[in-house]
Amino acid sequence: MHTKTLAELSRALKQREFSSVELTRAYLQRIERHNPALNAYITVTAERALAQAQAADARLAKNEGGALTGIPIAQKDIFCTKGVKTSCGSKMLDNFTAPYDATTVERFNQAGAIMLGKTNMDEFAMGSSNETSYYGPVKNPWDLAAVPGGSSGGSAAAVAARLAPAATGTDTGGSIRQPAALSGVVGMKPTYGRVSRYGLIAFGSSLDQIGPFTRSVKDAALVFETIAGYDSRVDAFTLDDDRDNRRLFFSQKSIEVGVCWQACANARFILAGGYAFDREFEYGFDVRDLDNVRDVSAEPYLRAAVSVSF
Repeated sequence: MHTKTLAELSRALKQREFSSVELTRAYLQRIERHNPALNAYITVTAERALAQAQAADARLAKNEGGALTGIPIAQKDIFCTKGVKTSCGSKMLDNFTAPYDATTVERFNQAGAIMLGKTNMDEFAMGSSNETSYYGPVKNPWDLAAVPGGSSGGSAAAVAARLAPAATGTDTGGSIRQPAALSGVVGMKPTYGRVSRYGLIAFGSSLDQIGPFTRSVKDAALVFETIAGYDSRVDAFTLDDDRDNRRLFFSQKSIEVGVCWQACANARFILAGGYAFDREFEYGFDVRDLDNVRDVSAEPYLRAAVSVSF
């Protein structure tokens, strides 16, 4: 089960291939087996996760819920989680139990997602290697002698090691994007104001933004759709509009994208003109293969920047 993407797990749950309880137990077993070497999690909420999974299975049995119903996720330990320790990777908050849920946590709960636990991070998000945590450094799953990046290194490592199909992170100056690159997963820093910061312990309030770590661009879109949107409690910092939060990922039938695969043969994810797509799942774009970016046929596409992520 842990080899599937979030989208594949969601489809399997709806088709009753396995239950959310079975899926959650599988991830909890992997955490128990592999986390001692990686130190990706500070807190594992096993009992709470299994209770949430039972509730999710009840919803799924009634054909209720959405894409994230029954899906286990990991929360960076910078989000307030009611009744669960919220440490920010610091000794100062080692005994702090949050009295309320952050908006991001609330939205996952409403979607029926399962919280596996809270992930390790640089203390108060001040770091880029995840070596400053009071709870010890996080190891890169691909090379235990290497760092996973930071400050959201625990979340990146958890997704990379298949200890969660998705995890949350925060990005002030690269703390989602950099660990995603170092750990070989997809990381997304949304535009400021797209995701509510309510309940996020701040590093730089005018720069902090919340985003997902996942294994595919499609998974990132599904998580983003869940957590994005207006929050009346912090109305000065979130956008109040009716735009589709997935519009950068799905059903862009009118968008024609030229891609020179030869120039990026090892790249799975391409960002062209502000629109993201996966080489294996092109989301309805009209993709035109180019032999060489210097070809005349490439000229119409050169007005939009093309970049490659790992």
